[in-house]
Amino acid sequence: MNEAEQDKKLNNKDEVSVEQIQAKFRFTARYLLSKWKVVLVVAIIGGLAGLGVSIFRKTTYTASCTFVLEEENKSGLLGQYAGLASIAGVSLDNAGGLFTGDNILELYKSRSMIEKTLLSAGDFNGKKQLLIERYIDFNGLRAKWKDKDGIDQIQFDGDPEKFNRAQDSIITDIAITFNKKYLNVAKPDKKLNIIAVEVKSPDELFARMFADKLVENVNTFYVDTKTKKSTQNVQILQHQADSVRAQLNSSINGVASAIDAAPNANPLLLTLRVPSQKKQVDVQASTAVYSEIVKNLELSKMSLRRETPLIQIIDKPILPLDNNRLSKAKGLIFGFILGAFLTSFFLISKKMLSSIFNS
Repeated sequence: MNEAEQDKKLNNKDEVSVEQIQAKFRFTARYLLSKWKVVLVVAIIGGLAGLGVSIFRKTTYTASCTFVLEEENKSGLLGQYAGLASIAGVSLDNAGGLFTGDNILELYKSRSMIEKTLLSAGDFNGKKQLLIERYIDFNGLRAKWKDKDGIDQIQFDGDPEKFNRAQDSIITDIAITFNKKYLNVAKPDKKLNIIAVEVKSPDELFARMFADKLVENVNTFYVDTKTKKSTQNVQILQHQADSVRAQLNSSINGVASAIDAAPNANPLLLTLRVPSQKKQVDVQASTAVYSEIVKNLELSKMSLRRETPLIQIIDKPILPLDNNRLSKAKGLIFGFILGAFLTSFFLISKKMLSSIFNS
């Protein structure tokens, strides 16, 4: 058999296979058309189901807040070693820092920060209300507590340090649930210091207020903790400077008083000069000490400013918030198409299996 005949035979096989595929498509189309009533009924049912989902599905709102965190860059020998270590695949970023690296992300998820935010007051359409009270209301928790433990009248205003066992237990349970279901904190880009905080809730106002309060509480705690030592040093030096300044003023007044006590002293009587000279020595000593303390105070203030991290809000949650609401039209169309597709797939699969078993 020459090459021309072989090519012709192969082409014939291709033509037959294409014709067979076309024939199968036509057969499948005719079969589905013969079952159009079944497909239509199930598609309508699917459309009604989608409509029902869009009506009864609880809407969830997402409040998103992003901010950038900028801290002092550590330089010197340690920075050089860190650069060399990064080349070798070893990270030294978390060495020697309380909130370095991704630790601040865990701070946002900590129970204490969530509880502090829940116990913060928010303004809801001109009405002051604790966030935890708002959470309890839109989740209908008081009715459940009344049927179970009879604690539906429990309140959470007052000093948290004086809460009883039941109050602490409820706050802890809500904080754990909130952390698992409603809160998400992450870095959109691992290479950047941009942090995104997302709060999901069926209450739009609650989601926005909780996101704002959580970012405010955590960032304040973060800055206060990072600068705690430097702040204490500044306060101590400031107290010392004030004390020495008061002593210096007293010594200056003492010199003036000693001179006033003997305004026309006999130059031959040296003992009359002793009190003023002693006070003058005190003034000189206090001046030297005060100058040194003021210098150290200014250096401490510079160090405090350098160590204070810069936290700049990029995007704050604004109303209306993003939500997962499904419109009635989309629910109806999506349910109709899905019902028709699944019915068609089921009928075709059933027909193919029947053909295989009968052959």
